[in-house]
Amino acid sequence: MDILKLLETNSKLTPSQLAVMCDMSVEAVNSKIKEYEEKGIILGYKTIIDWDKTEREYVSAMIELKVAPQKDLGFDRIAERICLHPEVQSVSLMSGGYDLLVVIEGKTMREVSNFVFNRLATMDGVVSTATHFMLRKYKDKGVIYNSDEEDKRGNIL
Repeated sequence: MDILKLLETNSKLTPSQLAVMCDMSVEAVNSKIKEYEEKGIILGYKTIIDWDKTEREYVSAMIELKVAPQKDLGFDRIAERICLHPEVQSVSLMSGGYDLLVVIEGKTMREVSNFVFNRLATMDGVVSTATHFMLRKYKDKGVIYNSDEEDKRGNIL
């Protein structure tokens, strides 16, 4: 199996475990991982946390942006400016009815709304925005979220 696929599924796998799973030597695995990191193929290692099971209060939103691309730069320059904001979790160029999909996090809906109103909508090149608040995550990055809570209808979630 491919080292990258295995690490994407579980970044805690050790080089020894990866070597067995990929039928490679530990040295070869270490060398490949180092090469992937140097080439920017592996960009980082993340832990997926179910924040709903913690005391942390936050709100996530997806914002659709229609933008006017800049001459010779297309959508890249405005996407780069959006990426600089710490609230922004991801920015993606999309096909279809809007150009960029921006995922952000804030402490409250008001904080997210203020960010959209004061920071995103006022940027040069932004034509329109549509904000969608995320109510619950069921699956993220291939991981299914489980909940033992009962919903109001008496069903186990």
